[in-house]
Amino acid sequence: MPLVRIDVLTEPNADRLPAIGDAVHQAMTETINVPVDDRFQILNSHATDRLRYDPGYLGVHRDDDIVYIAITMRAGRTNEQKAALYRRATELIAEATGIEPRNVFFSVTENHEVDWSFGEGVAQMLS
Repeated sequence: MPLVRIDVLTEPNADRLPAIGDAVHQAMTETINVPVDDRFQILNSHATDRLRYDPGYLGVHRDDDIVYIAITMRAGRTNEQKAALYRRATELIAEATGIEPRNVFFSVTENHEVDWSFGEGVAQMLS
């Protein structure tokens, strides 16, 4: 049930953002046991004055190919599973788009079953 938000700078290649989404979803199915049909994503591109980053924070040299990936998901994955997710998604993004791994930024927020409603005003995960 992860909700994935992907943000990039505005780009001329309209196919690249959906390819990033596909890569992240594939990596989640491979590494953290997300079902194939459990895909909820928000894909955004921004003007350069609306997406900011530090080009050298923690010794990672970023540029305007930066990709922010924010995943909200139910708590319970191990540190190893999360690290595997970051690695695999970064590999797949690089293969599909040519974006260098140094430009892929992840943030994971965990929550609980009661924090989700998939429609109809029902907390389906509590059933």
